[in-house]
Formats: sequence, C-alpha cells, structure tokens
Amino acid sequence: MESITALWTWFKYLVLGLVQGITEPIPISSSGHLIIFRELFGIEARGLSFEIFVNFASLLAVLLIYRKDIYRLMVNSFRFLTTREEAGKSDFQFIVYLIIATIPVGVIGVFFGDVIGEALSSTKTVGVTLLITAVAIWIIRNKRGQKHDGALTTKDAVIVGLAQAVAVTPGISRSGASIVGAMLVGMNQETALRFAFLLYIPVSLGTGVLEIPVILQDPGFRELMTPYIIAFIASFIATYFALKWLMNIMEKGNLKYFSYYCVIVGILVLLFL
Repeated sequence: MESITALWTWFKYLVLGLVQGITEPIPISSSGHLIIFRELFGIEARGLSFEIFVNFASLLAVLLIYRKDIYRLMVNSFRFLTTREEAGKSDFQFIVYLIIATIPVGVIGVFFGDVIGEALSSTKTVGVTLLITAVAIWIIRNKRGQKHDGALTTKDAVIVGLAQAVAVTPGISRSGASIVGAMLVGMNQETALRFAFLLYIPVSLGTGVLEIPVILQDPGFRELMTPYIIAFIASFIATYFALKWLMNIMEKGNLKYFSYYCVIVGILVLLFL
C-alpha cells in the first residue's frame, strides 16, 4: 500500500513538473496552471518553495536555448566597454535595457510578491486573470513590429518591465505579459521573444537565489525530495520543447490560439473550481 501511495505521489508531482515546464514559456501562466492542478490533485501545500524549485529547472532550459545569444551579448558588451568599438554598442545597450526592464518586477516582487501571491492564489482569481491574459494576447495577435535589437529605447524597456511586473499576479502569464508589452512598443516577433526570455533570466535567477533559505527550511521539500526532483527534471525537459514550439508559433503568427485556450480554461475554472 505504501509503495502505491508513493507511486501516486510521484505521478502527481511528475504532472505538476510537466505543467510548469509546458506553461512557463507559452503565454498561458505557469503559476495559474499549478494552482489549478494542485486543486485537481488535492495538493494542499501553498508555499512557494515548489514553484521556485521547478521554475529554476525552467530557467536552466531557457539558458540552454539562449546560450549563444547570452555569450554574444556578454562578449560584445565587454568589448564595447573596453575598446568602444561601435560593433558592440547595440548588444551593450540591449543588456542595459534588460536591466532597466528588470527593475519594476524586482521592486514589486521584493516588497509585495509574497502578499500578492498569498492573497490572490485562489482558483477563482486564476480564472479571472486567465481571461485578462486572453484579452491581452488577442490585442497583439496580428501585430508585426519592425523594431530590432538595435532600435530599442529606454521607454520600450520601461513599458515591457511594467508589463512583466503585472505577472506577479497568479494567472497572468509572465512570458505573455512580456511579449504583449514588447509587441505593443513595436518590436518584431524575434526581438520580442528574445527580449522577453532574456528578461526572464535575471528575474528568475534573483528569485531563486533569494529564496534558497526558504526552500531548504521548508519541511515539504525535505519530505518530498524525490517527487520534487522528478518534477524538476520534467519541468526542464518540458520547458525546452515548449519554448522551441513557441518560437515556431511566433514565427507563424498563431498567438490567437493561446487567447482561445485562456478563455476556455478561464471559464471552466470559474464555473467548476
């Protein structure tokens, strides 16, 4: 009986890891879907340690996919700072804009993140915020911006940063909010996607580092070490393939289907959970 219970627990956390991994890159809210699936599986834990742990797996997958961009940005920025070569100026400015865009979510996350997460973590809230996400995605579904990496401005960075800060609310997709903000200021699909996910890196990394003591002190983490590791691996693999899929969807301009999905799930959550 104990072995069956353990297998069932592993299966539940495998599903949660897959849910996190699939929904983190695509604009349908990973935090909202984790709340929904926790409700469906009857997992009562409401702390943030699990979310932070599997989110770090998603971060590793994003780092793997964008490793060449990160290397180029770092090398060219260093070259620009040391030699003032114009060839590296655009990449240096791109990093500066990423830093600027990180500030709003950093401030809100540090001072209000826990309060917002606890106060708005109900399934009803997720149902409403999924509908809001659907509207936002619908607004930018046909936008075809022209701004490339070298054409961004400080104003663009601030707007995208403020958009991402809204995603502190469970059910508002972080990637979705960032992509919506990026496309509203006129970025093309490739630049919008790159900016959104490179922006995800410092935010996720900062959150993970700051919350390490919380994770280690969480009794649920120690008691559920094996299920957490299963979820971590599942999240990493799922994030990698989901982000690759999103890149293809962005290229084809099929974002409207995510809007349809969020409407359907949002309504079902409001009606039945």
